[in-house]
Amino acid sequence: MNAARRTGLALAGVTALISGVAVYVNGNGVAAYGDATAYTTAKNLMAALVIGLVFATVRRSRGGSAASFTRSARPGQWAGLAYVAVLGGAVPFVMFFEGLASTASTQAAFLHKLLVVGVALLAVVVLRERLTWWHLAAVALLVLAQVGLAGDISLMGDPGTVLVAGATALWAVEVVVAKRLLAGMTPWTVSIARMAGGSLALLAWCGATGRLGAVMPATAAQWSWVIVTGVLLAGYVLTWHQALARAQAVDVTAVLVLGALVTAALAGVLDGAALGAQAPWLALMLTGGLLVWLAPARHRNPAPRRAAS
Repeated sequence: MNAARRTGLALAGVTALISGVAVYVNGNGVAAYGDATAYTTAKNLMAALVIGLVFATVRRSRGGSAASFTRSARPGQWAGLAYVAVLGGAVPFVMFFEGLASTASTQAAFLHKLLVVGVALLAVVVLRERLTWWHLAAVALLVLAQVGLAGDISLMGDPGTVLVAGATALWAVEVVVAKRLLAGMTPWTVSIARMAGGSLALLAWCGATGRLGAVMPATAAQWSWVIVTGVLLAGYVLTWHQALARAQAVDVTAVLVLGALVTAALAGVLDGAALGAQAPWLALMLTGGLLVWLAPARHRNPAPRRAAS
């Protein structure tokens, strides 16, 4: 395994850890706000602010080589950044959290974890990534584990399910678009565009739907949830794009599924949830993640070194 891929998978592991914590925490954050869209907007604005502060701090302390921003962009890159911002960092967030309010959390989690299937298909067709039998076995195990964890799932006739599935599809396309962008742009550029542009789009939507006044936290509890979840989202986005710049899209997306292990562990420790019945499925998921790590790297068009700055 080359050093770039090893680092990318390690960073994806950090992203999965953050994701697992965020999934557990976000349920409480939405409940504290009461309005899923207003909560999403406030959380994303906080994440954009944190990313901006981290970028400025790293750039000032370690120089431009540690945190660089791609200033010039071709028309195609601008279009890609617009997709990442609006259809990656705004619309699917609204769809997912609105859908989560009217569908079972197990179904929502199952659909979201199918992201790896969508990315795998798009990565082969669009990015020309080469999948080995290791990858196929890993994806199959990850999906099977999710089916086992979700239990009795019904994917028909539920508007909330349609919204969650639509959000997952948009995120799958975003992964591929971001991967293409990272061939000529730094991860910092893509991260800032996603959260800053997405936050502006969310603010515009809240203004159009009369929810702008609900975005600003009104209580100390709401401020706490916004700060915590905003920091988690910032960490997620920063580590995710750094990982995506170094390894195949299907590899890092498969590792991301392992966040479910973290969520399950938190539920067991903090809520006393019984994990005995889930243990075989969680072990299956861990096995799938290990197969991704062991899969031989077969890149056709690796990203330039400067894209990983």
